[in-house]
Amino acid sequence: MTRVWDVPVHDSTQAHDVRVAVEAACDHVGLGADRTADADLAATELATNLLRHAGGGRILIDTADDGRPVVQMLAVDHGPGIRDVAAALRDGYSTTTSLGAGLGACRRIADTFDLHTAPGRGTVVLVRMADRRTTRRAEAAPAVRPVRVGGVHVPLVGETCGDAWACVPGRDRLTLVLADGLGHGPEGARASAAAVDELRRVPDLPPVEMLRRLDDALRGTRGAAVALAQLAQHTGHMLFAGVGNVGARLRTERGWQPLLSRPGIVGAYRPAVVPERQLPWKDGGLLILHSDGLPSRWAPPEDSYLDHRDPAVIAAVVLRDASSSARPARDDTTVAVMASTPRDRPL
Repeated sequence: MTRVWDVPVHDSTQAHDVRVAVEAACDHVGLGADRTADADLAATELATNLLRHAGGGRILIDTADDGRPVVQMLAVDHGPGIRDVAAALRDGYSTTTSLGAGLGACRRIADTFDLHTAPGRGTVVLVRMADRRTTRRAEAAPAVRPVRVGGVHVPLVGETCGDAWACVPGRDRLTLVLADGLGHGPEGARASAAAVDELRRVPDLPPVEMLRRLDDALRGTRGAAVALAQLAQHTGHMLFAGVGNVGARLRTERGWQPLLSRPGIVGAYRPAVVPERQLPWKDGGLLILHSDGLPSRWAPPEDSYLDHRDPAVIAAVVLRDASSSARPARDDTTVAVMASTPRDRPL
């Protein structure tokens, strides 16, 4: 089950909270001592940058297993943005009194590093640390790539996140799922985790058939809202089906298109008929799934440069731009993104 930490950073004492959370995440997935020390250093740099350059922000930490244990950190702020990205990323460059050497050090020690900044809107920095003692499992569906996926979780304050997302490969297809367990807390998390676990057992079914299997698997839990988006090999289209209040928007040549799910709860009340939509998926495709913690009237990103960023960064930008301190979250929030891979990815 994914573990999630949302750590606010508004004064120097909270840099310690970030390190504690990162160390807990590393321990949860079993990262070795060397990589835990690297993650600790990166966490210190991210927290220090938030305080010194953005007036504070938050660091979102979660764990995953993409064939080896991974800890993901996203530093998110509403600050002025980074004026000179190239200088900020130069290894050894730092305008702070932190323990390391700024974002350049983060990029050097991370398995994945990415950054998006916009003047007056803020900055998102992604750092992923993987266990280098283990090797990745072979990709189960290489023909479906190049598609990139990523996401971000934000739990309700003081609660276990009841949402889950995953990308599940089959023999000739790839399925992105977002499950929002009814309510929040441990029981919500149990329902969403059961949905992801069952999907991993039936990765080659079409979305509507998957939902039928999930409905059986979630009996005995609170149930969950579930949305599924599936790409099949060489078809040039995406299949979508959903039950409950998981939001979905697909960017097409004609602009952003909402994808609607049927009302209901998988595992408690699944409608007798669930439509399965077939939509075009081309180069430049971008799909955003989100749980209902995101405000209903959020605006999709229009920054074309964002397409070159990691999907987790795109998800964090969507989350940041839709939220504010004046509108506190009333539920868990998860955003998951599927994006085609651009031919070039400048930083």
